[in-house]
Amino acid sequence: MLVGDADSAVSWRTGDVEVLATPRLVALCEEACCASVAGALGAGHTSVGVRVQFDHLAPVRIGSTVEAEAVLEKVEGRRLTFTVSATDAVGLVGAGRMTRVLVEGDAFLSKSR
Repeated sequence: MLVGDADSAVSWRTGDVEVLATPRLVALCEEACCASVAGALGAGHTSVGVRVQFDHLAPVRIGSTVEAEAVLEKVEGRRLTFTVSATDAVGLVGAGRMTRVLVEGDAFLSKSR
């Protein structure tokens, strides 16, 4: 991802500096989780995030490129646990674990508030 103004802490209202916002970095890692299981889920099924454990380790300037990687570490029934990391040209900028649960899309939406 090329970090733009819309990805900044100022734009996300999570800080006063023009660097990559932590929630945007977390979202990038969640995108990597979704991409890693894309095509492996049955029709009408998806995964939803239920837990995030993440350390944002270094600031990233606007205009920098960040890449996220997700590795599926464990499958327990419908629960998927991923190890995630994000890097820029200098090195590691964030890392952690994310847990997602497999759901049937329509049934899940019918329970939403």
